[in-house]
Amino acid sequence: MATVTFRDETATGRPVIEWEVAGLPERMTVRELIRLRVREEVLRYNARPGDRFNGLVRPDDAETELNGYRLRAPRRIDWERQAEIAERAFLANGFFVLAGDRQVENLDEAVDLTADPDLVFIKLVALAGG
Repeated sequence: MATVTFRDETATGRPVIEWEVAGLPERMTVRELIRLRVREEVLRYNARPGDRFNGLVRPDDAETELNGYRLRAPRRIDWERQAEIAERAFLANGFFVLAGDRQVENLDEAVDLTADPDLVFIKLVALAGG
C-alpha cells in the first residue's frame, strides 16, 4: 500500500496546502488520483460546511477568491460533480499535475505511487485582459 502527498503550489513554486492519503494501491491513473483528491477535499468541507471552499476547482455558483472560492451560502457539495469539473479543467489546462519531477499529461496515464508519491497541483490563472 502506498501513501501519496497532495500539494498545491503557485506557478512560482510556493506551497499553498499539503496533505497525505494513506492506504492506496501502488499504481493509480491520473483520473483516479484527481477524483480521489477532489473526494477527500469535498468530504472535509461537507463535514463542516462554511461559506468558503478551498479546493482544486470552483463549485457551481461560487466566486473565485485568493486560494479558494466563496459560496453564496454554506451547502453540501457533490464530490462527483466536482470531480467532473476537475477532469474537464485538467483537459483544458486549467491546472497541471507533477508526479515526482515530471508533468503528467493524460488522465489515463498510470502513476507509480511507490516511485512518485508526491503529486503537485498547479492551478493556472487567466491573466486580466488576456
